[in-house]
Amino acid sequence: MSEKSFLTKVVHAGEDTTKHEGALSVPIYNASTFAFTDADEGRAIHNYEKPGYFYGRLGNPTQEALENAVAELENGESGIAFASGMAAISAAVLSLIKTGEHIVALSSMYSTSSMLFQQISEDLRIFVTFIDATDSENYKNAIRPETRMFWVETPSNPGLNITDISAVTDIAKENKITTVADNTFATPFNQNPLDLGTDLVIHSATKYLGGHSDLTAGVLIGKSTELVDRVYKKGVKLLGGGIAPQVAWLVLRGIKTLALRMKQDNENAYAIANMLQSHPKVKEVFYPGLETHENHEIAKKQMRGFGGMVSFDVGGIEEGKRLINNTKLCSIATSLGGVETILQHSASMTHSTLSKEEREKAGISDGLIRLSVGIEDKKDLIRDLEQALEKV
Repeated sequence: MSEKSFLTKVVHAGEDTTKHEGALSVPIYNASTFAFTDADEGRAIHNYEKPGYFYGRLGNPTQEALENAVAELENGESGIAFASGMAAISAAVLSLIKTGEHIVALSSMYSTSSMLFQQISEDLRIFVTFIDATDSENYKNAIRPETRMFWVETPSNPGLNITDISAVTDIAKENKITTVADNTFATPFNQNPLDLGTDLVIHSATKYLGGHSDLTAGVLIGKSTELVDRVYKKGVKLLGGGIAPQVAWLVLRGIKTLALRMKQDNENAYAIANMLQSHPKVKEVFYPGLETHENHEIAKKQMRGFGGMVSFDVGGIEEGKRLINNTKLCSIATSLGGVETILQHSASMTHSTLSKEEREKAGISDGLIRLSVGIEDKKDLIRDLEQALEKV
């Protein structure tokens, strides 16, 4: 049989009808404790010599079904589901990096990831160099003898910068450095970092994988089970952060419509980005699908679609506030990736406690709007944004 299309894969990803009495919807296993047939089986399962479950924090059948599903979509060997995207990120970093070692990361990326890297640098002496990741050579130039990890986020949050994944992973392999990619914005519908050479890929499943703004979860997928096991033994067993079975089930349900949602998101975002680019009240638009984007050619090379996130600059803080305050269909919120369109003005919301200089260093201009495009009719969304822009 030929390779299935992604639209088919998401419906059946991780499916095993020989389990769960043939249920097409994986049951929610609420059990916190699992019994053994005898002491020898208990020892074998505890020591991971035999497949099985023994304690809910360390895995259950619902969680495993989710891990298998995302691993299939990302073309990885295995994965781990977490209670949040940040639980996945912190588990990866703290499991694989030791005191005195060094990470190279983006200067402009998801703000909480940046805060984590800054905190571990101060508290744990895990050193971090922040670079402009739109030029892959900057990763190479930042390498030290103690460098152990390259952190990639592409498209980045919120500036939608693009990193050449293949070029960065080539540098990493030459220097025996682990590469981790946050693929939340792209989703496996648009991009597969493992196929481009990364060792691990991470998602905040709160966003597009769940897709309905009703859960908090994270997933880590590895090219090799050995690397995933290292994260499991430290980042899950010792740090906690495991996903609840009810939430794992919600993510599984969301994944079944991922392809349909992302097709609409891609189409809507492209149309909106083009409208914004020609609007006189908009200073600049950041969307990798536009030919004017700095790294459009790299995005075309490594992405199948350009995603549902659009950022644009309306000039200043007051202009940004007026824009979001006058939308009627778009909701003002700080998350993303749901079926509804939401937007935020970073300078007056998520980054309001930072100075102008600190915001600019993080790639946040005073008038930057981050728009998470939903699956509504694109004409309705464009009309809403146009009427709000008239009041800027």
